[in-house]
Amino acid sequence: MAELCAAVLGTGRMGSAIAERLAGRGITVVVYNRSPERAVALAERIGATTAATPAEAAARADVVISMVADDAAVRALYDGPDGVAAGIRSGSVAADMSTVMPDTIRAVAPAVRQRGAGILDAPVSGSVASTLAGELTIMAGGAPGDLERARPILDRLARRVFHLGDLGTGAAMKLAVNTLIFGLNGAVAEGLVLAERNGIDRALAYDVLAASAAGAPMVGYKRAAFIDPDVTPVAFSLALADKDLLLIRQLADASGTAMPQAAVNLATIRAAEASVGADADFSMVASHLREEGRR
Repeated sequence: MAELCAAVLGTGRMGSAIAERLAGRGITVVVYNRSPERAVALAERIGATTAATPAEAAARADVVISMVADDAAVRALYDGPDGVAAGIRSGSVAADMSTVMPDTIRAVAPAVRQRGAGILDAPVSGSVASTLAGELTIMAGGAPGDLERARPILDRLARRVFHLGDLGTGAAMKLAVNTLIFGLNGAVAEGLVLAERNGIDRALAYDVLAASAAGAPMVGYKRAAFIDPDVTPVAFSLALADKDLLLIRQLADASGTAMPQAAVNLATIRAAEASVGADADFSMVASHLREEGRR
């Protein structure tokens, strides 16, 4: 069997972890990043190669994974003479894992399909640690045949791959999942600070929350961020949470869905941004609440 090649476009925290996981599981990896020095550093560390453009990366890969910050970045990767759609080869599959609106992947799909390639929206749920362990949840939208062609790559990243339906349903499901994540983040912050204010050790209180009926996987892997917020590296910023909550609101408006809790979550995230800064981890909602309670 020929060696598989995956292109990973976007070398932020999650994109880098995806590339590292694949490289460690026998996949030839080519990476691209808008800031090339980040791609070079990653490639040297994991034994990958780099590409100068998304088109070059796509031309070398069986599966082209994009993981970037927002809708505009996805369109920039796919469009134009240097974009994915200009370089992807017939029979390959593009899989966008970014958290974006469903219409974004639908907009870039025709140009990819004109090349004889497949396309999926395949956003993920999980952390850097779960990516490196191959334990992501992948939510895929697109043609069943395209998903099957991408599975040899996706299965190395995920514990479960769900096929939600047509193109765009994966993106919609990711926003639904993030609705829960932001609600849980705020609830954990409130519960933790309430316990602290009533004489319970922070770490002990957190362990009780994690062991309770509300102890979802996120509660487990965010422990360090909530217990030692000043020394734990940022995993997901308040700015990105703000962006995602705006997408959730946009999708809710478009589909006629009432989401009062999402509005509360956005207000809380924005208050925390004003308090601790937009680049702080979104678990810093707890630090914001501690300060609010002292006023």
